[in-house]
Amino acid sequence: MENQELIKQINEVLAEEFEVEVSEISADANIKETLGLDSLSLVDMVALIESTFSVKIQGSEVGSIKTFQNLYDFIAARIK
Repeated sequence: MENQELIKQINEVLAEEFEVEVSEISADANIKETLGLDSLSLVDMVALIESTFSVKIQGSEVGSIKTFQNLYDFIAARIK
């Protein structure tokens, strides 16, 4: 899957699940702030990403995923 295609898919999945406009999502934006996540909804996001993209995110890795670019890079590295 091409990177741009992957990014578009990630953005669409997250925008739909967390009820934000895709246009609000940018690579350097903070995930928690943009999606309005608290600790419980962060767990929901991780589960959604894991099931949608067939990747596993360890608890210790979640803290390093702060921006959408971090998330894009993380998923791209796991599915290639």
